[in-house]
Amino acid sequence: MNTHDKPHAPSTERNREPILAALREPFAGRRRVLEIGSGSGEHAVYFAAALPDLIWQCSDLADKLPGIRAWLEDAALANSPPPLALDVARGPWPAQRFDAVFSANTLHIMGWPAVQALFAGLPSVLTADAVVAIYGPFNREGRYTSEGNAAFDAQLRAQDPAMGLRDAEAVDALALQAGLHLHADLPMPANNALRIWRTAPADSQ
Repeated sequence: MNTHDKPHAPSTERNREPILAALREPFAGRRRVLEIGSGSGEHAVYFAAALPDLIWQCSDLADKLPGIRAWLEDAALANSPPPLALDVARGPWPAQRFDAVFSANTLHIMGWPAVQALFAGLPSVLTADAVVAIYGPFNREGRYTSEGNAAFDAQLRAQDPAMGLRDAEAVDALALQAGLHLHADLPMPANNALRIWRTAPADSQ
């Protein structure tokens, strides 16, 4: 795959700066982050370049890896190892442990059983003091937060009934079952949010 054939997700150029700004505090002092669903790989090279003290480990379904690898090889960053194949619903999960996990725009693409599997699998890869940050659109108490999100949800469900925006409270319940406590719920551009959980309650940090 040459440079011109690399996958490109236009949304990454719009959201990468606000996401990076929001990640700097919770990811300060972290050592290894597992990105679940790295997609094109563009977020990874941007964040790894901006956070050079953090090893940024990409992962995604096997068919996504060539595109991710192309971005990583072009960037040639010392802190971005080759991407791992990871299907959260089927495994296998990585053998190593991570003190941070990041995922962007994945929960509404996965079916709900895969979202459940993602959170059920996290304890096997998290250290005792880990941070989990997930970016994307969420519903609140079963309601859309904007007309744009409602239209996006309808578009997703027309494409595949298993897709759709997830309720923040339902995701928080999955996180709690995995030993993760909500630490921050940060509003982001375009009616998205960055939700951050930790392996210890916020008041014990």
